[in-house]
Amino acid sequence: MKGKKRFRIALVGTDSLRGKEIKEVLSRRDIHFEEIDFFDPEVEEEYSKLTRFRGEPRIIHHLDEDSLVGADLVFLASEKKINRKYGSLAGQLKFQVIDLSETFNRDKNIPLAVAGINDEEVIKERPQIIANPHPVTIILGHVFYSIQKEIGLSKAVAFILQPVSAFEESGIEELANQSVDVLNSTSLSKKVFKAQIAFNLLSYIEPMDKNGFSPTERQIITEIKRVLNSMVFPFSLAIIQAPVFHTYSIMVYLELRKKAETKALRELFKASPYFQLSAPSVASPVSCASVAGQDKIFIDQIKRDSFLPSSFWVWVVADNLTRGSALNALEIAKKIIQS
Repeated sequence: MKGKKRFRIALVGTDSLRGKEIKEVLSRRDIHFEEIDFFDPEVEEEYSKLTRFRGEPRIIHHLDEDSLVGADLVFLASEKKINRKYGSLAGQLKFQVIDLSETFNRDKNIPLAVAGINDEEVIKERPQIIANPHPVTIILGHVFYSIQKEIGLSKAVAFILQPVSAFEESGIEELANQSVDVLNSTSLSKKVFKAQIAFNLLSYIEPMDKNGFSPTERQIITEIKRVLNSMVFPFSLAIIQAPVFHTYSIMVYLELRKKAETKALRELFKASPYFQLSAPSVASPVSCASVAGQDKIFIDQIKRDSFLPSSFWVWVVADNLTRGSALNALEIAKKIIQS
């Protein structure tokens, strides 16, 4: 009688921000697999680059078309050109892919999955490639889904403060370097952002369409509609580039279908495993600094407008690399392994 097949995971792009985060999450979380291999397209010579996994040194291997033979599940966290090349091998080599770098998100034939919202359908269909949505899609998807399911939404508008880690290590380095340069009154290096980002806010950093929206704003709106499917309602959003390293901070305006008190919304968020409900505090407010590296979506202040009794403002903060990327991918991976 044949023994049970050993489940093998591969990670492509080990040293990217999202690659490091999914490696850390796989290292410390309860997920069952027998083998994991690490790859980086920049490695040219075997044994020339190491990483650590579960406290032990591991080799980051050179990546070529034979590297993924025998893999069952591949996390793609490299640059999009690399992800597309190796993702295209999924059918030929019979592995499944979870793409962490938004390579395939605009392809309508490749499903977007948010754990706890539409992941069951994705797992049932067993697609070769599953796209991890934009972090804001994951964060707002949970907010909208929870309220729409229990109370109903008539409209939503979100004002989003984006961290520089949305642009990987280069964004973090530019903010750090510019901060030092501003304080020392020296000239600023501007490679990632075309204007000063240190101690500043930028209303746009990408080309705009005829209505003033950026490709990323349009992408998130489209993704949320796809993830929520039949639960869609009118909503819009705007992204502001903020001088912070990690976490998305979102002020979201909600118009509910039914009259509700603030307590009802707080109880709704409290009951969900995806949220951390905090009591508003001037001394310790929920912020980028307090949420960075945390697992949950933090809900702090909820404002109810007495003139618009079905309307609320909700302050939402979540780490873009943990809950907004790696944990969502991990929860999908668990279901793939279990199935």
